[in-house]
Amino acid sequence: MAGGVSVTPAGEAPAYGTRREQRAWYWYDWANSAFPTTVVTVFAGPFLTAAAEAAADASGFVHPLGIPVRAGAWYPYLVSISALFQVLLMPIVGAIADHSGRRKFLLAATTAVGATMTALLWFVTGPAYILGGILFLVASVAFSCAIVVYYSFLPDIASPAERDDVSSRGWAFGYLGGGLVLAANLALFLLAEGDAIPIDSGTAVRLGIVSAAVWWAGFTVVSLRGLNDRGEGAGLSGGIVRAGFRQLGATFRGLWATPVTLLFLAAYLLYNDGIQTVISQSSVYADNELRLTQSVIIVAILLVQFVAMGGAWLAGRLARRSGAKRVIIGSLFIWMGVLGYAFFMPKEVPVTFYVLAALIGLVLGGTQALSRSLFSQMIPAGREAEYFSAYEIADKGTSWLGALIFGLALQFTGSYRIAIISLLILFGLGTVLLARTNVRTAITEAGNPQPPKV
Repeated sequence: MAGGVSVTPAGEAPAYGTRREQRAWYWYDWANSAFPTTVVTVFAGPFLTAAAEAAADASGFVHPLGIPVRAGAWYPYLVSISALFQVLLMPIVGAIADHSGRRKFLLAATTAVGATMTALLWFVTGPAYILGGILFLVASVAFSCAIVVYYSFLPDIASPAERDDVSSRGWAFGYLGGGLVLAANLALFLLAEGDAIPIDSGTAVRLGIVSAAVWWAGFTVVSLRGLNDRGEGAGLSGGIVRAGFRQLGATFRGLWATPVTLLFLAAYLLYNDGIQTVISQSSVYADNELRLTQSVIIVAILLVQFVAMGGAWLAGRLARRSGAKRVIIGSLFIWMGVLGYAFFMPKEVPVTFYVLAALIGLVLGGTQALSRSLFSQMIPAGREAEYFSAYEIADKGTSWLGALIFGLALQFTGSYRIAIISLLILFGLGTVLLARTNVRTAITEAGNPQPPKV
């Protein structure tokens, strides 16, 4: 140890993290899962859509910057716009993380910004859709930048043979944490406007959003206490922003020189955009198309969390036998079946939405956990955050292509069913590209040791 930073002597095999450090890493999944679960998946869509509808004209349109936008399309467009900012900022954060040697500080800073902006959504009331949109955009960008730094710890704390299991345990632990926060918010929402909790449902929603911010920030402290920075960092010359963009160019040149890894990223961009759009728009679809109540939606999303916890654990076990790639492809076929089922779902029948939630939960955690661990095998040592920034451009909560397709389909047809079924093309193309990815070649190109199964 030197100055609190773990250093591996030259010529020696890398020293991977202890079980204690792996457990600390899991705690950040536990902490941050409150944001995508309670905020993005459940409350933000209806909350920000309601604000836009309150500000809409007689034709149902709002006019941010003078641009006519259907109130119902405001939230999917926000998700898409946030991704554009993430494309610019995540590679810079990744380069700083790799070259400064201060990943813990960056994880703390990005979390602080994201949690603060989330908490400030408390002040969004009535037609304040612009304020709500700005706060949501900043929180989403900060969340994704924090995830870049968090993912970059994985190759340091787990050997190639351990990574599928470690990544899957992290996802499972995260779903448990996110599920507990959501369960508490479900109880608050259901008891609101009663004798036990004499507040209106709108206040209950805003309290739920604030609780997610507090959970995210509070448990991040637990994670930070157990994680360690490794290496002193090469340093950044010529200013942070300039160096970040210079490193971004080097990242894409590196990806271009490793075409198999680039092919995997293209596949991931497509199928994960589909997954993230399903997650971020599911509550809006259930509310506006299926005419289900907010309590039904919250129970369904809660069901997703606990089923996904088991699904992530099961996926890790299956990957140990069959390899991560095969398990992901099987999951993508189930995802396509989920879209078909959602398209034909009847209105105002909660049990069918619960079945949909269980199917999503079964494949959600495994698809994401194994994609993360598989990619970690394909990146060169010492550039983890830099490469994970490219990965995170296509990761959860940052979907731009899927959200854009969904928003445009809704904008021009007014049909949520057409919008949801249009996502089939993303899953189909993603599956084809993943099937064509030679994972062992990508691992060799990155200079990494081969795991037993891929």
